[in-house]
Amino acid sequence: MTDTSVPSSPSAGESDTGTRKRKPRSGWIFLRDLLIIFVIALLASVLIKTFLVRSFYIPSGSMENTLQINDRILVNQLEPGLMPIERGDVVVFKDPGGWLPVKAEPAKNPIVAALDWVLEGVGLAPDDADDHLIKRVIGLPGDEVTCCNALGQMEVNGVPLDESSYLKLPQGVTAVSQQPFDVTVPEGSLWVMGDNRYNSADSRYNQDKPGGGFVPIDDVVGRAIIVTWPIDHWTWLDNHSSVFQSVPDPAGGGG
Repeated sequence: MTDTSVPSSPSAGESDTGTRKRKPRSGWIFLRDLLIIFVIALLASVLIKTFLVRSFYIPSGSMENTLQINDRILVNQLEPGLMPIERGDVVVFKDPGGWLPVKAEPAKNPIVAALDWVLEGVGLAPDDADDHLIKRVIGLPGDEVTCCNALGQMEVNGVPLDESSYLKLPQGVTAVSQQPFDVTVPEGSLWVMGDNRYNSADSRYNQDKPGGGFVPIDDVVGRAIIVTWPIDHWTWLDNHSSVFQSVPDPAGGGG
């Protein structure tokens, strides 16, 4: 008869030693996995901000009542890169040159400045809007935009627009612009205006600048799609396509 040896169980002291040896390794693995998750989340956030969506805050009342001062918005950066801009879109764009006054950088504590830079970089804080503007697209390349007709309306390619669904005008005023104009949008550019029409330094008031008041499409960061903050302002932003649905393509074709 052959004896079969059975491994003896480790003593209590041996068992405790093994457990103690494994604990540091388990703790390191946890920290390693946590670090990997953090790095992946950070990279994903940076990629999303770079290619998909970006956060901005609204510093002025030029787009009231659609947007209020200090609203936070998300901007879809796939437009105009992968999707065409349409009339009525609310777009964020870089200052084409001279639209905004030069502002001195506010003094910040270095730690606060570094934290702001990191949070803005990963998209967890809205970008400073000092060098960007937000307006509604009225004219596309080739469009003739004129104002105002006998009823105080603006016309695009000869079609009058009923902008009452988004405009803010002074009480008792019917003309949608206090400044008359007649422009044809050049190729690769846009004619933009604020919804708070009597309080918006938009294309009308920058015709003396190098770009003639037009915004190069290449300067467009993206289309504003949603108000994210404050919570009671939360809403999807409409391009009011019905306002422009009867507008024909420009006679000479768009650029």
